[in-house]
Amino acid sequence: MKSPRSRLSVSRAPRDNAPRTAAKPAAPRHASPRKPELAPEDRKLLLLNKPYMVLCQFTDEAGRETLKDYISEPGIYAAGRLDRDSEGLLLLTNDGKLQARLTQPGEKTPKTYWVQVEGIPSEEKLAALRAGVELNDGMTLPAGARIMDEPAVWPRNPPIRDRKEIPTSWLEIKIVEGRNRQVRRMTAHIGHPTLRLIRYAIGDWTLDGLAPGESRALPAPELAPAPRRAQAPNKPRSQGTGSSNPRASQPTRRPHGQGQRRDSRDASPRPANRSGGRGTARRPARNNPSK
Repeated sequence: MKSPRSRLSVSRAPRDNAPRTAAKPAAPRHASPRKPELAPEDRKLLLLNKPYMVLCQFTDEAGRETLKDYISEPGIYAAGRLDRDSEGLLLLTNDGKLQARLTQPGEKTPKTYWVQVEGIPSEEKLAALRAGVELNDGMTLPAGARIMDEPAVWPRNPPIRDRKEIPTSWLEIKIVEGRNRQVRRMTAHIGHPTLRLIRYAIGDWTLDGLAPGESRALPAPELAPAPRRAQAPNKPRSQGTGSSNPRASQPTRRPHGQGQRRDSRDASPRPANRSGGRGTARRPARNNPSK
């Protein structure tokens, strides 16, 4: 009777010597082309006095007022942001390098705010702002803070809420950070909520001569080269035969307290076998009892 034929299993793994299909090479990634640098005469800088309740962007699906209602210059963008319920100076430029230089935290561009707060802060509370206060996202850097006279500014529409039993005061606050609603959180932390906030200056640029909604074109400043980061000192190269192995040029270390005498003893011949060690000599053959 014939034995049943063995069936070939399809689930068996291929043999090692079986030809394998080569993996398809990954498609090369094409780097996006860099934008050409602007010529000095094409670089633009605009100063805008942003009105109250205007979004610091050019489009809005809800139909609210944006920068497009006040700026018609094409290819220009805001360098930094200003909250919708804040007013004052906003810089716009078409130069990406200038925009990055003005907004990078490491540059620490000073910004000056005129802030109307509820109540009159004490000198102790102003000193707390100067030293830095603890917010929910960490300590603020030291800031400038002082009580100032009420500035001659335009009336806000709508005006701030007025409480006859609670006086208001104006503060000049200078910071070098740009956290979300930072100035408002700082004044609330010391117990004096912000009622009105106007950004007066960014660096050396100010609001002087600008009514709400007005802008002024200025020549973009020449940018100095960005400071390079300090590099780690190079490790000293090993002097020797130029071998790629760093251990090849290092001297052989010797045990502490041993010198030439130890070397001379090492050079002397050692016995073939020691007690407690592995011998190299062959053992004598045992006598065969059958002979």
